[in-house]
Amino acid sequence: MKVIVCGAGQVGSNIAKSLSEEGIDVTVLDRSEALVKKISDSLDVKGVVGFASHPEALERAGAGEAEMLIAVTQSDEVNMTACQVAHSLFDIPKKIARIRTQAYLEPQYTDIFARDKIPIDVIISPEYEVARAILYRMSVPGAFDVVPFAGDTVRVVGIHIDEHCPIIDTPLRQLTELFPDLNVVVVGIVRDEKLIVPTGSDQMLIGDDVYIVADRNHVQRTLVIFGHEEKEARRIVIVGGGSVGLFLARMLEDSYGNVRLKLIERDAHRAEAVADEVKRSIVIIGDALDGDLLREANVQDSETVVAVTNDDKVNILSSLLAKKEGAQKAVTLINNPDYGPLIASLGIDVSIDPRETTVSTILRHVRRGRIRGLHTLGSGQAEVLEMQAMATSGIVGKPLRDLHLPGGVLIGAIIREGKTVLPRGDTVIEPDDHVVIFAKGEAVRKVERLFAVGLEFF
Repeated sequence: MKVIVCGAGQVGSNIAKSLSEEGIDVTVLDRSEALVKKISDSLDVKGVVGFASHPEALERAGAGEAEMLIAVTQSDEVNMTACQVAHSLFDIPKKIARIRTQAYLEPQYTDIFARDKIPIDVIISPEYEVARAILYRMSVPGAFDVVPFAGDTVRVVGIHIDEHCPIIDTPLRQLTELFPDLNVVVVGIVRDEKLIVPTGSDQMLIGDDVYIVADRNHVQRTLVIFGHEEKEARRIVIVGGGSVGLFLARMLEDSYGNVRLKLIERDAHRAEAVADEVKRSIVIIGDALDGDLLREANVQDSETVVAVTNDDKVNILSSLLAKKEGAQKAVTLINNPDYGPLIASLGIDVSIDPRETTVSTILRHVRRGRIRGLHTLGSGQAEVLEMQAMATSGIVGKPLRDLHLPGGVLIGAIIREGKTVLPRGDTVIEPDDHVVIFAKGEAVRKVERLFAVGLEFF
């Protein structure tokens, strides 16, 4: 598969890195010679210098043979034009564009992206997706990661195991005996930065990060069983009034009528613009690294501080200062993966990796089979996939115990006609079931083959 990525900035380089690691032929096109050189030197990709919207530049990037174009430059208009040129001149089958300006995405204007107008197959907004990911995490206090699947029928939830967990040192198979009516499967354990796909004899230990797949209605009970009884935050301070901060503020206002929200933004003009966009939030102009300003924002009484500026160091330091002042919980946006292992030891409760949300969206359209959802975990160590079973798929019609699933693969849930079926040895997957599967990176291709449609389907 040949893919052209337009834009060698942070989003583009992350996408190129993930796709190249998949063995995909990637060409990165950007007008900055320095960025192209940097990405060519550090990744196994081809770099081309040129304007993403110019036909000759796309031709030099190999548009005539490309199967997918991903336009993620800083300009919405360049991204849209690149998709138009890719369609009209080179007939590239799949076109994905980053659109940041929400005015383009208003419901009354969505027809503009139809195939006979500006033909974009998939629109991504990394800033919006990051804000939504933060909102999901905040809606499940006690979890460090929350991802909905199957229309939010089931959720993948990340839970940190500490000394308050009453079921540590308990073999996982005993959880079914202890809680027979609980629709939950432990699918992954991260221990000492290594991901384990557990068996029934494995146990959870203090310090583990555990991933579960659970029926949405069973998530809160599961958190209590795992030792977490935190309450949802209603007094919140957001640090950073960029796109992520503004999206999050608006989402919180729409989701919770009684939220008390303050937003800190150091740029006066941006702060004024944000104040015009929010309804009930208080916008404070100033530096979040100023202790007096944090106290003015009553951070000492806040239940959660969310730091989402464009600077990782500001996010980390403002989170630590806020917790020192008395904030109960810190949610921090971290772009640099090298900082990831340090976060927990510093006392930050939840870190958000924007790469995971964007790359997950892209990989969903790269993977084969009827994939309805996908999310990467553990910096790409594993994926959770929601796949639809077809009548002639190899996984249909056999008890799960007879499937001989590849190593590193666990079935977390089966959704049948809107209801969650807990997978057991004698469970049989039926046509049109949606199956939520946890797979280590090296096993994903084998999962795709399990769901491949047999020739007799045609």
